[in-house]
Amino acid sequence: MKLLIEEQEYPVTKLEPLFDDFKFYKQTGNKGVIKSVGYYHSYKNNELVFMLPKVFMKDGTTTIFDKSTEELYDALKDTSVKHDQDLQWLRELSIYFYNSLIEYNRRWEKNSLLNPSKTFELNTNIGNNNYSYLDIVLAFTNFYKKNKNFILQHHIEQVTNKVTKPKWEKTVRKGLPLMTASGMPVYLGIRNKRKVRNVEEELITYYFSILKKLNQAHQLNLKIDKSYNLITGIKFDRLCANEYGLSKLRKIKYRYFNDTLRRMYQLCELYFTNNSKASSKKDKEEYICVNNYNIIFEDMIDKLFTDKVASDSDIQHLKKNEDGKLIDHIYEDQSIIDNSNIFFIGDSKYYKTDREAGKFSKYKQITYAKNIILYNIELLNDTGQYHNPRVRYRDNLTEGYNITPNFFIYGRIKNESNYNDHQIKVLNEEPECKYHWKHRLFDRDTLFVHQYTINFLFVLKAYTAYTPTSLQKFQLEVKNIFRSGFIDYFNNPQLSQFTFYQSTIAEEQKADYIRDNFKSLNGKCITTVDSRLILAKHAKDDSLTPFLDNFELLENFE
Repeated sequence: MKLLIEEQEYPVTKLEPLFDDFKFYKQTGNKGVIKSVGYYHSYKNNELVFMLPKVFMKDGTTTIFDKSTEELYDALKDTSVKHDQDLQWLRELSIYFYNSLIEYNRRWEKNSLLNPSKTFELNTNIGNNNYSYLDIVLAFTNFYKKNKNFILQHHIEQVTNKVTKPKWEKTVRKGLPLMTASGMPVYLGIRNKRKVRNVEEELITYYFSILKKLNQAHQLNLKIDKSYNLITGIKFDRLCANEYGLSKLRKIKYRYFNDTLRRMYQLCELYFTNNSKASSKKDKEEYICVNNYNIIFEDMIDKLFTDKVASDSDIQHLKKNEDGKLIDHIYEDQSIIDNSNIFFIGDSKYYKTDREAGKFSKYKQITYAKNIILYNIELLNDTGQYHNPRVRYRDNLTEGYNITPNFFIYGRIKNESNYNDHQIKVLNEEPECKYHWKHRLFDRDTLFVHQYTINFLFVLKAYTAYTPTSLQKFQLEVKNIFRSGFIDYFNNPQLSQFTFYQSTIAEEQKADYIRDNFKSLNGKCITTVDSRLILAKHAKDDSLTPFLDNFELLENFE
C-alpha cells in the first residue's frame, strides 16, 4: 500500500507504476501533482494507493506524522493495516471517507463530482494482489446483506440437528422444563449423544465474530441475530494475533461444498491473514475518489452546522447570490445584543494546515454578509417584514443595523487517531473588521469575521455516523460557541475598543432625542427589541463623551 497526499508533488517514476492512467495526477515535466482524494486499486499493477486529503500536511514539506511525503510514500510497505494498532486511524479514515462520498451522493443526487466504481468483493488464495482494509469491510458487509437469510436458516438447521437422538434421562435430570398452560413440560436444553464438533457452526461463529467487530468499529448499522455464538473481547484479539485465527480456520478448510459457505470461509481467511495480499475476480482498476473534495467538505460542515439545509427552500434561496456565488453556511440564531434573531454566515475553508483565508476570500465573505442584509431590508421594504418575525436587522428609530456575525472554519488534524472531539478553537480572539466609518458599530457596512478551526476527522465521522439526536445536540453546542466568541469580544473593551452604555432617557423622549442628535449618533446607537437604547462608544471617539450624561454603563451582553 502506498500513501500519497492531495496537491503534493511526486516523481513521475513513482506514480507511473501505481496508476493505469493520468486522471489521478497532473504531470509537469518529470513531476506529477496528485489531484484526487480517495483510494485506487490496480489489479494490473498489483498495488493499492491511498490519496489522503491535503489537511494531512503540516506545512509545505512535512506531514502531520512528522514524515516527509517521500517517507510517507513507503511507510506501510511491510505493515499489516488490518491489525496494527498504530494504523487504527487509517482503518477508520478509509471507512469514514467512503461513507462521506455515499452520504454526499444521497444528499445531492445531481452532481458530477464523484468518480464511482461498483463496490466489489474479493476472492483469496493468499498471495497475488493487494487489497485494502476498506475492501474487507465492504466485502463482509455486502456478503452479509446478500446472504443473511440463508446463513440464519443454515444456523437454525445446525442447531436443530443437535437434538437428534436425545438422551431423555439425562435431560430430565439436568434441566428444568417450562410448563405450558396445559401442564405439559417443555425442555429447552436437550441432552444427546452428539459429541462431534460442528465445523459449519464454527465457521459461522468466526464470520459473525468478525462482522460484529467491524459493525461496532465503524457504525455499519447491521442487525446481527442474537442466536449466534460470538467470540469477543480478549478471545477475539487472540484470534487476530500471530495468524492464530488463520491456523484454526485452515483446520476446517476442506469441509465446505456449499458455495455460500466457501465464500464465507474465504472472507474469514482474508481477514485473519496478517499480510496485505489477496486474489480478485476482476482484472482492472477499482477506485473511489473525488477531485473537488472541497465541495464535499463544505457539505459536511453544512450538515453539522445548518439543519434543514438541503430541504429548506428559504435557506437555499438565502444561500444563492445574484452573482451566482453560493454562501457556504447560513443559519439563524440569537443576535449579539438582544433576543431578536440574526443570520450567522460562515465559509468553510478546505486548506492545508498552514494556510488561512486571503484578502480575496475575506472580501467575498463581507460581500455575502452585505447581500444577506440587503435581502432582508428589501424584504422589509416590499412586504413589511423580514425573513421571519424573529429576525431583525434594522432599527427604524435610530436607523442602526444589528451586528451581523461572520466566520471562517478550517479543517485541521492535530491527532490522526482522534475522531470524537470537535476541537473547535478560535484562531484569534480579535475578529477581522471591515468598515466605512471606523467608530460606527451599528452601521450597515461595519462587519466582523471570526476564524475557527475544527477537527477534520471529527467532521468526517460525524457527517455519516451522527444520529439526528446527536447532530441536533452538536448544532446547539457549536452555535453557542460561535455566538459566545463574538459576545466575549464585545464584552472586552480592551480588545474590541468599544464600551456599551444604556440610555436613562424616558421612553417618551427617546424619539425626539434621536432626531435632535441624529448626525452625531448615526451608526453608534440602536434600540433593542425590548426598547432599550444602546450606545456603542469607540475608545478613540471623543465626540460621544457629552452624551454619556444620559447613559449608564452596560456591563455585559449575555
